Amino acid sequence: MQSVAQTIALLKSSQFFYTIVVDMQGNYSYVSPSYDKHFSFLGGSLNGKQFETTLHPDDRIICQEVGTKAIQEPTQVHQATLRKHDGKGGYIHTQWEFRSLQDTMNQPIGVFCIGYNITAHVESQDLAEIQTEKLNEIGLLQAHEVRRPLANIKGLVDMFDPNATIEELFQLKQMLQDSAETLDDIVRSIIEKSAGK
Repeated sequence: MQSVAQTIALLKSSQFFYTIVVDMQGNYSYVSPSYDKHFSFLGGSLNGKQFETTLHPDDRIICQEVGTKAIQEPTQVHQATLRKHDGKGGYIHTQWEFRSLQDTMNQPIGVFCIGYNITAHVESQDLAEIQTEKLNEIGLLQAHEVRRPLANIKGLVDMFDPNATIEELFQLKQMLQDSAETLDDIVRSIIEKSAGK
């Protein structure tokens, strides 16, 4: 228990890490100043309040499951990614490690958790996924949509006959122009997609 107290004292002044202890009733029995600073939006400390007050509703079950695992496997560290209220109607993505706290009789008295903000990381992953989707769309457009008018143009060029009548040449010119305009429209849409429009 003394090593836990020393660890808590060391992390107490951290600006990057949040440390909390949740007792067996699901209440905060310790909340670091950085945790209060980032998640106590109504003033005062979260100490003594239910752990669920800071969580996204969908993440409560994750927190309960990981906390239960930590108590069942007291020598193991368990991880969870949880969304916490940001005080502005949105959420902050956080990464946590959970470990059981035990008394001198090795009975569980709560769960010690240390976490940090991973919102920037999550947002960059989301951006990468969006960009990958766009690249896939552009690839499909290039592979399928561009080929159609291009194949038409190549086929029409092959149909060119120097002995053709003026009317036939005019029709060929019109078909070439239509295919070229279709190709131009597709190229423009690819440029717009790649520019994020």
